[in-house]
Amino acid sequence: MGGVSLQHPWAFAFGLLGNVISFMTYLAPLPTFYRIYRSKSTQGFQSVPYVVALFSAMLWIYYALLKSNECLLITINSAGCIIETIYIVIYLTYAPKQAKLLRAKILFPLNVGVFGLILLLTLLLSEGEKRVVMLGWVCVGFSVSVFIAPLSIICLVVRTRSVEFIPFSLSLSLTISAVVWFLYGLLIKDKYVALPNILGFAFGVIQMGLYAVYRNTTPTTAPKDVDDPMTNHGTTVKAPEHVVHIAKLGPVAGLELNTHYPVKPGMPPPMKENGKAHASVMTKGSVDKVDKATHIEQV
Repeated sequence: MGGVSLQHPWAFAFGLLGNVISFMTYLAPLPTFYRIYRSKSTQGFQSVPYVVALFSAMLWIYYALLKSNECLLITINSAGCIIETIYIVIYLTYAPKQAKLLRAKILFPLNVGVFGLILLLTLLLSEGEKRVVMLGWVCVGFSVSVFIAPLSIICLVVRTRSVEFIPFSLSLSLTISAVVWFLYGLLIKDKYVALPNILGFAFGVIQMGLYAVYRNTTPTTAPKDVDDPMTNHGTTVKAPEHVVHIAKLGPVAGLELNTHYPVKPGMPPPMKENGKAHASVMTKGSVDKVDKATHIEQV
């Protein structure tokens, strides 16, 4: 199983290439977090993907430590732990108070409670090679559940006919990464590394195929971002991470929203003290446009 052994030069080559590709993928959200840092606001972005990525990296480090000569798995997942932790700290620094509490309810139970339980059970219920097998199947199961997540993205793309939810470069990077790690697992004869990446490759190809089909089509519905812990009972409805969608506002951007007179559809325009109509006249159509324009950052 020597991943860096000279007896497996091709395995070392693919493992090293997998480290480079995966490291670049870990760095993909940097523009998102730079925006969060500059604006001092989370801007509706989700933190759950980074919490899950941290948990996955922790699992694979534990798995690699139980085996011998799995340095390439340890290096990339150690880097992943550091990067994802930085992302989570930045998010929690600028997130609203209620959002911090909600994210903490996910972070600590998963990355402390569940990981601690897996660690305890594998140490108490198995030993030697059986422990590696038990943990290997846990890693496979979790990796498969992560790879199944793009199903929601695929359904969203088909429904909206919009490819903004699947950036082609990111899909291509994840697909290549899945191929490289599959070949690495195949060469070192580690089915726990190889099997999940078959599914990852399949979903990557599907996403790129959808991009090719819908890249020139007109979206049927406008995406909405909602990340308000005080609404929807704490749920979040949002486009997937790493997707930065900036729309230029039309005439609606010129409306004065902070009026002293609430305007409702059907009401006559508010009047100033001098008898002239107020500058910000909001008709029924403009109210709808303003509602749709919330959560779009003006850059």
